[in-house]
Order: sequence, then C-alpha cells, then structure tokens
Amino acid sequence: MTQNTKPSVSIFYPCYNDWGTMGSMVLFTLQTAEKLGIDYDFTIIDDGSGQQTLDLLDRVAQEYPNINIVRHETNKGYGGALRSGFASGTKEWIFYTDGDAQYDVRELALLIEKAGPDVDVVQGYKIQRHDPLHRIVIGRIYHWIVRVAFGLHICDTDCDFRLIRRSVFDTVELKHDSGVICAEMMMRITRARFRIVEVPVHHYQRAHGKSQFFNFPRLFRVAVNLSSLWFQEVFLYKLRGVRGRT
Repeated sequence: MTQNTKPSVSIFYPCYNDWGTMGSMVLFTLQTAEKLGIDYDFTIIDDGSGQQTLDLLDRVAQEYPNINIVRHETNKGYGGALRSGFASGTKEWIFYTDGDAQYDVRELALLIEKAGPDVDVVQGYKIQRHDPLHRIVIGRIYHWIVRVAFGLHICDTDCDFRLIRRSVFDTVELKHDSGVICAEMMMRITRARFRIVEVPVHHYQRAHGKSQFFNFPRLFRVAVNLSSLWFQEVFLYKLRGVRGRT
C-alpha cells in the first residue's frame, strides 16, 4: 500500500459473551483506524450473547453511534457470525478478528502494509501461540489435518486475523455456520486462485472467558462437519472432475 493511498476497510468482530474484552477492542480499533487515516466502517456481530454483553453493546451504541451493532437473537455459531460480518461489509477491504482480544487489533497496520493491488487476502499467522498446552496440541493436529485434507499451503489456517478484498466474496460463497468455516473459506479462496500474502502477528493469552471451541462435544461436531466438508468439497469435487474428463 503506497503512502498516498488511503485504503477503504470494513471492520467487524464476531462477539459472543465477550463483555470483558470488547470495550477495549472498540477503543483500540477507533484509535488505530484514525491513526492509519483509513476510510472505514465498523460493525460488531453479536451472536446471541448474554445480558452483560448486551448491556455493554448498548453502551457502545450510545457512545459511538457510528458503530453498527448486528444482533442475532439466537446463537448461530461462529460461521454464522462471520457470514453476517462479511455480508455487512461495504468497503473495498474487510478486516476481522475474534472478539476475545487474543490478537492485537493495532496490528491491522501490518496487514494494510501488504494490501497492494496485486493482493486479494492478507492472512495473519501466529508468531507463537499463547494458550494452554492441550489447546496448542489440538490446534496443531487440527491444522495438520486441514492442511493435508484440503491441500492448504498456508502457515496458519485458523488464525482469525485477516484482511480480505470484498470482491472475493463475489466468487467465494460460504455455507457453514460452525468453526469449519475457516477451512471452507481458505479452501475456496485458494481454489479460486486469489492471491494470498501472509504476515506474522502476535497471539496472547485469553484475558476473559473461555473458548467455545475446545470442549469434547464441540470437537466431535467439528470433526463431523470437517468430514462432511471434505466429502462434499474434495472427494465429490474430484469425482465430478474425473467424470467430466470421461
């Protein structure tokens, strides 16, 4: 991105019971956007949170009327929140990260530096993961499975710190409401031959709440959904290709 170019960015964060971190994320985001001098809009996707988070978002809406709050009456899942966020984008680029503040939104500046005319996706990857050991181990296994199963040659598929050209979603249609949406998204982006660059970003320990992903029932559902995604988008895709050549 050249010095004289001011990028146009739609910023959004999925939020599920992130009342302990969303306030600081809002402040850092506004400060960062103003410092970078970007044309931006800002949306928070509340995915059926409890009353503490709803009260916080009410205060945010009152104090910062330029922030758009999209509310899901019931929890639609991480993928559902992301799909709502992508649909809310109006600018040339869309930036998102998670509402738990395990990434520093001020590092958006690192992504914007790489957002040139020959780039479609600026993908963050964790310099070092700061999580409990079991999460690190499960995360590495998950990344390896996704990398092999979907042929994704990127450093960190599940690093949710991304800057994506909005026009990508004219081609890429996302369908999943669960956490496998990241594998789905990067698979479709890679298959469509969009241009990806990767940037190292910092990852921090969770300061509030607990992960909605790392429990056995959810891990089982993720395994089922990931298997279904592979069957539909890899196995059947290749099968259709073979039949098309005969």
